[in-house]
Amino acid sequence: MKHTYKTGFSFGLTSGIITTLGLMVGLSSGTKSRLAVIGGVLIIAIADSLSDALGIHLSEEAEHVHTEREIWEATFSTFIAKFATSMTFIVPLLLLDLKTAVVASVAWGMFLLSAFSITIARGKDIPAWKVVTEHLTIAGFVIAVSHYAGELISRTFG
Repeated sequence: MKHTYKTGFSFGLTSGIITTLGLMVGLSSGTKSRLAVIGGVLIIAIADSLSDALGIHLSEEAEHVHTEREIWEATFSTFIAKFATSMTFIVPLLLLDLKTAVVASVAWGMFLLSAFSITIARGKDIPAWKVVTEHLTIAGFVIAVSHYAGELISRTFG
């Protein structure tokens, strides 16, 4: 895979998983509102995907090593990967009650992150369990902090 697409895909996929799960868990524990969580995921899919794409665009430009075409390839692949990944989390929200949908989404996100981590490990010829453990630990930390932040916000402002 071309470097620019790999950059965009890996960043977009990872950010799509972590950001969307953090938002879903935080909003769910803070509001208990299915509408708020669905709205949050849709906003993440649009606004944060565009924001991340711009961030990659500026980062690639700042390196002064990429052509204009390569910069735009990284930009568009970041947007598409993040948008598509974030949108997959809408499905359980539409089909299941909120609590079950959040649990299913966490499982789905961890599956995606594990599969991508295994791909990374194979490409670097290192033990997959190390990469998977590292990435799932970080994701778990984000999810836990988001859950407790949602509860704290609910108790403080609710």
